Amino acid sequence: MPRIAQYNFKKIEKRWKDFWDQRGFFKVDTSTPGKKFYYLNMFPYPSGVLHVGHGRNYIPGDAIARFLKMRGYTVLNPMGFDAFGLPAENAAIEDKTHPRQWTIANIEAMKRQFREWGIVYDWDREIRTCEPEYYKWNQWLFLQFYKKGLAYRADALANWCPGCETVIANEQVVDGRCWRCDSVVEKRKLTQWFFKITEYAEELLRDIEQLVHWPERVRLMQRNWIGRSEGVEIDFALAPHPSLPSPSQGRGDGGEGGEELGKELYSTKFHPARGASRCDQHTRHICTFSESVATA
Repeated sequence: MPRIAQYNFKKIEKRWKDFWDQRGFFKVDTSTPGKKFYYLNMFPYPSGVLHVGHGRNYIPGDAIARFLKMRGYTVLNPMGFDAFGLPAENAAIEDKTHPRQWTIANIEAMKRQFREWGIVYDWDREIRTCEPEYYKWNQWLFLQFYKKGLAYRADALANWCPGCETVIANEQVVDGRCWRCDSVVEKRKLTQWFFKITEYAEELLRDIEQLVHWPERVRLMQRNWIGRSEGVEIDFALAPHPSLPSPSQGRGDGGEGGEELGKELYSTKFHPARGASRCDQHTRHICTFSESVATA
């Protein structure tokens, strides 16, 4: 039985990686006729380098792109870097490095790691969101929303991480702590920018039915995210009380002292309200939070 030669993976894999690069194997001409497929994986944050968790995401994507290419598809599989944010800046500060130098160095390191993993992209289409050539279009788009009245400022509660010194999403709060630095997350009332997506809620909800190829569980998630409900707004008159601030201090919609304060509530079940004996306000309600801060 012949002896099997030792597999020299460094030599063999380098040869084929060089071959793919020289032939431009993964460069794409989108005007080519025939079957096409666009595969877009999420962009990594260059606040560090790639780790095994990234491999779980990008290696299967590369396998799918190669499979479709072997099936005769023209596969557009680009890559970019979500490089414009506080996580990268905070990591640079901790390393005592200028944020741009830190970010660009991590991007180049990630690209080398992708190559070591055998993952290939059409790098001619690379996007770096920290470059003016990219974010100038974000600024342009924001101005279009603002001109149309679809971007506005308002006060709202947000998850504030004192460790990262930034706002984080609900999904990034795990057991009351920041998923990144494990700091205890605080609720803060902040003036923020919002997009008025409620203007398109009905259209979005209606057109979910056209997404026939989406799994039903995903479509249900989208419906719940839009959160449409039908109900009525009910005005409750609140009798003045010595412990409550007067309407002139900005609470309620009453007039001078002695007049009733008003509370407007929304309910999808308004019939039981006729027999209501009290109104409770949630401790996380923006008004409750504002009053507790003001009186602290």
